Amino acid sequence: MAIGGIDIGGTKIAVGIVDGEHLVAKQVMPTAAELGLAYAVERIEDSIERLIQLTGLDLEGIGIGCTGPVDPLTGTLETNAFLPGWEGSVLTTALSEKFHLSVAMENDADAAALAEGRFGSGKGSPCFLYVTVSTGIGGGLLIDGHLFRGAGRAHPEIGHHVIDPSGPACFCGAHGCWESLASGPAMARWYQLHRSERLASVDDPPVDASQICERARGGEELATRAVARTGRFLGLGIANLITLFTPNRIALGGGVIGSWDLFEPVIGETIRQNCGLVPFERTAVAPAVLGTDIGLLGAAQACIHRYCMA
Repeated sequence: MAIGGIDIGGTKIAVGIVDGEHLVAKQVMPTAAELGLAYAVERIEDSIERLIQLTGLDLEGIGIGCTGPVDPLTGTLETNAFLPGWEGSVLTTALSEKFHLSVAMENDADAAALAEGRFGSGKGSPCFLYVTVSTGIGGGLLIDGHLFRGAGRAHPEIGHHVIDPSGPACFCGAHGCWESLASGPAMARWYQLHRSERLASVDDPPVDASQICERARGGEELATRAVARTGRFLGLGIANLITLFTPNRIALGGGVIGSWDLFEPVIGETIRQNCGLVPFERTAVAPAVLGTDIGLLGAAQACIHRYCMA
């Protein structure tokens, strides 16, 4: 069945049509959150119409994966540091009225978990955790194929559990949460701080996490230290998740995990050191397999999961 998928992030919005487990077509645009939700909805609607014309497919529903807290049952956007001014809006209503279709929305990490759990590395796992490590850290937990929800249908913010209370402040209100220590920007901030004596050079501009990993591959000592430090913090967070849930599998996605081979040894050792009370060896930890289109595949699964269309 053809489902429209919308993946809303802080910097870009992707719109696509998903047929089964295949992404048929997509368009990507800047989020431009500062221009308001109405402007974003207009562009999303235009993109869906163009993709329908391009593919000749009739949609049976629309799914949305959106960064930050959302109310999945009402489709209401809650307070969101990445989408300022969008709080309180009901994105699902506008699209449902426009296309006369059922529309479902989930947090983007929950949506990705649905896709990876159904088609990817989590297939067949009774208890499955998907974690994305990129600009931020987020995740979704599936139990017997269904999303775990907290009180008030809350999405558990696993990226903001505290690793080191003496660590850096985060917009979530905590100090030393997992995201503030192990995300891509956190890795870049630490690296920049420790090469501060060179920052005045116009020939050596700031670098991001992927560039730091490439420098580590080239043998740079500071980059190697940054990778080891980030791997240690990643491992501590994953170890905590294993101790809390002992899932069958944890799949890791996001840009930082593109350098999994650099992080894997220290993550594995950190898990072994910190999971003494649970059978951690029964939890498989590995990169997700659905790749860069997981956001759109997950958005479509949000609709299928909500309306039992599978």
